[in-house]
Amino acid sequence: MSDMNVAMVERYRNNFLKEVEHNVEEGDWVKMCMQCGVCSGSCPLGPYWDHPPQELFMMIRAGKREEVLTSTSMWMCTSCYNCIVRCPRELPITHIMHGLAHYAKRLGLAPKEQPTFKFSQHFWNNLVKKGRVNELKLGLSLYFMNGLVEGIKTSLNMAGIGLGMLKTKRMSPMEMIGGHSVKDTKGFHAMLKKAEEIEAARVEKYGKGS
Repeated sequence: MSDMNVAMVERYRNNFLKEVEHNVEEGDWVKMCMQCGVCSGSCPLGPYWDHPPQELFMMIRAGKREEVLTSTSMWMCTSCYNCIVRCPRELPITHIMHGLAHYAKRLGLAPKEQPTFKFSQHFWNNLVKKGRVNELKLGLSLYFMNGLVEGIKTSLNMAGIGLGMLKTKRMSPMEMIGGHSVKDTKGFHAMLKKAEEIEAARVEKYGKGS
């Protein structure tokens, strides 16, 4: 084997695949993908992905780190689990997609203008305050996430639906005041803090990649 081929093999063995295995949820399953394409054919949003799942896995194994981590693809996953159910090797594809999205965000490489990235951030910010989602505040934050003018237009367009929900008691005044919370808010926040500590220890052990 020539020196060039040896270098290519070594690069393959030590590239982005290992980084994914160490830092992405269920990332060690990526190497099991046999490129059959069933996951992509099963995905209801498949035609709208920049790169369908099996293509992302191929790119990971090819060492295309920046292309994968800056892709909008994993942010398109809606957790329908069709891919997992139909994968002949039972790969946890949904978990890998969310793991890649989380890792990209952690590294500051997530596409911040991607709508589902924005939604996930608004949802998380809403949830962590009290442990339960305040749907009214979440809805309003989503209306205004693309600017004041668009937010006002959307709010006015949805006013009729909002009044209808109030009349039928599908939206309570409690939501407007402050919403509900879990019984043990301090415990909930302590749990999140512990999760962050575990995550930080994992990053320190394996590194952020290069």
